[in-house]
Amino acid sequence: MGTTRSGVLVVDKPRGPTSHDVVARVRRALHTREVGHAGTLDPMATGVLVIAVGEATKLVPWLTSQSKSYEATIVLGVETDSLDADGRETRRVPPNEALRAALAESRGPHLAPAVRAALEVERARKTQVPPAFSAIHTEGERAHERARRGEEVELAPRVVSVHRLDLVASSEEPPFVAVALDVSKGYYVRSLARDLSAALGTVGHLTALRRVRSGCFVAEEALPLDTPDDELAARVEPLARVAARALPVARLTDTGARDARHGRRVTPADIDAPTREPCAWLDGTGALVAVGELDPEGAGQVLRGFGGRE
Repeated sequence: MGTTRSGVLVVDKPRGPTSHDVVARVRRALHTREVGHAGTLDPMATGVLVIAVGEATKLVPWLTSQSKSYEATIVLGVETDSLDADGRETRRVPPNEALRAALAESRGPHLAPAVRAALEVERARKTQVPPAFSAIHTEGERAHERARRGEEVELAPRVVSVHRLDLVASSEEPPFVAVALDVSKGYYVRSLARDLSAALGTVGHLTALRRVRSGCFVAEEALPLDTPDDELAARVEPLARVAARALPVARLTDTGARDARHGRRVTPADIDAPTREPCAWLDGTGALVAVGELDPEGAGQVLRGFGGRE
């Protein structure tokens, strides 16, 4: 196999493997160590995992910052330490008759008042406490390492936003809710299971989670993890095309491209950008030169340069 081109693979992660397992699989298939992912999926979760190859690993900060869409099922009445089905049961709070009736009543667009109110609380959420079983660093180590030792882990709330949260299905026996949601970077759907259950007057945990979109990448384009190696290599989406999908595009003159490649300030006359925010800077041939932004004077400042290897 020749040199693997830089770009992105969208993998449909199955239930079971970790995100690191998927990265390891792609490294073996493409014969390169330059592989990373843009947004972890828990082992229990399935769906869109964006895999960056080669120079595309430099795009990961922008790919991970984009919103994501999920489909989730939450079983009510049972809490686990990890807030999902892979965890240890810690508490039972059987849903009362009023909640069971509300779950039975909520069908299609018609929502019982208790269910509607709980969803509205979550839609209005501005901050969220992450699960103790998470990769967030606290006191010098990962939170999940401390949690697995039985330590009490208190994580600070993080700023999040909920762009959409819809009830897809519900049942009174067994009691569960299924939801579809669009959320910001840093939002934990396992925390949603905890918080939505509490708003309904009970406890709960996540039993199914599927990511159907990560930024501009969607499930319909995702490849199964067991796709043959040669097809995985052939389906790496080229670097410049990925950048142009994920970010606004700015065009550079030949002089601007030369300055950007050397990390120099690009004069306003040598860059045509639609916004001051970070953009994918392309040269006259359509190659990705940098991700950059405009300063208050309209000149371009390089945030991350690219070596041109596609």
